[in-house]
Amino acid sequence: MGLPSEIVGLIPARSGSVRIKDKNIRSLAGWPLLAYSIRSALDSGIFRKVVVSTDSGKYGDIAAHYGADVLMRPPEFATETSPDVDWLLAAINALPQYDLAAIIRPTSPFRTAATIRRAWVQWQERGREFDSLRAVAPCGEHAAKQWRIIGGLLIPVLVQPEPQPWHSSQKSTLPKFFTQTGGLEIMWTAMVKATGTIAGERIMPFVVEGAEAHDINIEDDWLIAEQMIRDGRA
Repeated sequence: MGLPSEIVGLIPARSGSVRIKDKNIRSLAGWPLLAYSIRSALDSGIFRKVVVSTDSGKYGDIAAHYGADVLMRPPEFATETSPDVDWLLAAINALPQYDLAAIIRPTSPFRTAATIRRAWVQWQERGREFDSLRAVAPCGEHAAKQWRIIGGLLIPVLVQPEPQPWHSSQKSTLPKFFTQTGGLEIMWTAMVKATGTIAGERIMPFVVEGAEAHDINIEDDWLIAEQMIRDGRA
């Protein structure tokens, strides 16, 4: 596939957040959370259209106020257990003119226009070699030190090397691991339709760190975001 010159930005904003009620429109430093993603997407200058996918008329009105187009999502694609690919397929089927789509989640308010432009430059250089791009950040808690409890026993999540297992090693000696963030994903729309997945098999890593890697999923994340703003870190 050749690289197109246009891409649609999609911001998912369902209304049924459980861990933080009405998270996507809750005020962070005077702005509804989804406004941060709308403005960074618009200010990046790479999208022909920035669209908020939502099941709520109220959310849609707020999104439109901050400059986004709005696409109403079917209720069955907006439940707590609905897979992302359902609303994504509905969106790209409603916008068939785009070969590429980006998911810009409201839960990453400090992903900036510059972050998006940096990812776009990276994608333009090598995107034809991949199915998608995904933002990842260096792990805080290393996966080699994570455990499951099975039959009353602690079992490492990862197979451990011998004679020195990773769970008993200094983090600086371990392979570098990354965790996905909600900051940004870019994917070929034809791949999504063909595979029924967002990522596909060949995923380009886009490394983010610091404020642009911060995701808000629970109340503690929200408190950290407020503190980052007060401290001038975001």
